[in-house]
Amino acid sequence: MRHIASWILISFAFLLLPKVIPGIAITSFSTALIIAALWGLVNVLIKPVLHLILFPITLLTLGLSSILINALLFWGVASLAGGLNIGFTVQGFMPALLGSLVISVATYLAHKLLSSED
Repeated sequence: MRHIASWILISFAFLLLPKVIPGIAITSFSTALIIAALWGLVNVLIKPVLHLILFPITLLTLGLSSILINALLFWGVASLAGGLNIGFTVQGFMPALLGSLVISVATYLAHKLLSSED
C-alpha cells in the first residue's frame, strides 16, 4: 500500500513541476502517473548501473556527478515520453536539472512521510 501511496504523491509532485519550473510541461494527472512510473523504473533499473559504471567519476567529483546523472535520466524520461507522445516535455538541461532536484526531494519526503506511519 505504501508503494501506491508513494507513487501517487510523486505523481502530484510531477504535476506541480510546471508551476514551479519554467520549461517543463505536463498535460494531465494520468500523464503524471505514467511519468512517475517511468521515473521509478529508471531509478530502479538504469540508475544503479550508471552509478556503478561512473563510480570513479563520482568519487573524483565528490558526488556532484550524481546530480548530473539524475538530471540526464530525468531528461531521458522526458525524451522517452515525448517519443511516446504522452504529454510530458522538458525544454533544456536546466529545467531537467531543477526538475530532477525537485522530484528527488519530493521522493525523499514521500518516503519519509509514508515510513513514519508504522
